Amino acid sequence: MGSLDDNHQQTMIMTAASLSQRFEMMSSNTQFVILGSAVFVFFGIHNYLQEAIMNVPGWNYGVMLGFFEVLGVTVCSFWERHYVRKEYGRVAPISAYPLLTGCLLASSALSNLSLNFINFPTKVVFRSCKLIPTMIIASIWHVKIFSSVEYVCAFAICVGLVLFAAADWELAPSFHPIGLIFVTLSVCADAVLPNAQERLFQAGSSRLEVTVYTNILTLIAMTFTTMLSGDLWGCWKLLTTSDSLLSYILIYTIISYLAISMHMNVVKRFGGVTAVLVATARKGMTLILSFVLFPKGFSWFYPAGAILVLGGLLYSSLYKMSQKKGQQLRSQLKHHSSDVQEMSEMDRKPLIAGV
Repeated sequence: MGSLDDNHQQTMIMTAASLSQRFEMMSSNTQFVILGSAVFVFFGIHNYLQEAIMNVPGWNYGVMLGFFEVLGVTVCSFWERHYVRKEYGRVAPISAYPLLTGCLLASSALSNLSLNFINFPTKVVFRSCKLIPTMIIASIWHVKIFSSVEYVCAFAICVGLVLFAAADWELAPSFHPIGLIFVTLSVCADAVLPNAQERLFQAGSSRLEVTVYTNILTLIAMTFTTMLSGDLWGCWKLLTTSDSLLSYILIYTIISYLAISMHMNVVKRFGGVTAVLVATARKGMTLILSFVLFPKGFSWFYPAGAILVLGGLLYSSLYKMSQKKGQQLRSQLKHHSSDVQEMSEMDRKPLIAGV
């Protein structure tokens, strides 16, 4: 029996490697179409399942959505690291992970817990606004002054958030301000997480190493906290009485990792600008599908707020990237100019016979 399992595992690994080689041989445009479509499909399924689960009668365990996301990423990244990438050992010490664990725990748990109190579209819009806490932290800690364009974008985003919150306040029967507090705190934790991860990457840790250990520790912490709160037991009882809910959860757990992996591949292969455009379009699609598939009260504050938030985020991201490219170009021109000047000075030096 063990031999059959080993053979099956080896077959799966060889199939994955073969598909990867075929993908690498495709043209850049074909790769983008495949990856971009995969981002839309997987995130679309992920978001549909998330809202469908929240609408199941008796489901009041928003925090468990974060638990199942972390569980899916833990299992899938562990499998990819050990059996596909053949990575073993650890570069960073365990002591480097408590901060990452705390940030991921707060980001995932609070984000999904907020769904008990606010509409799904409001959560999507607020979760998109990492720019605001990032600017606040940079202004306080580093006394950084931003450009007028960035301040205008930040103001547009804030106005959009207010419009979305106002619409929820008026129309959502389950709305409570604590939901806005939860999702805002999750965004703040999410803003710290990449900076903490970057330190480990610079120290030589791979993406998969950081992903595996961060999610394993977060899963342990979430298991403990959800047991104490009773959410784990309540969710388990509900799962045993609903086959459809169990199917939703199983698919949701796996889809979470696939969606994140597709997004990271777009970033890696096509750069930040393309990833921002795809992500913005995806969030717009998510908001539209949410209103179409799960009818809810409508207010013109929703589309107005979405345009301000997503437009502000898109323009701010593209502006930052253009500024970064401009700085790199000026640096290259400066370096080239100094080389030309040095060669010119050498040409003016007199030739000395015998040297």
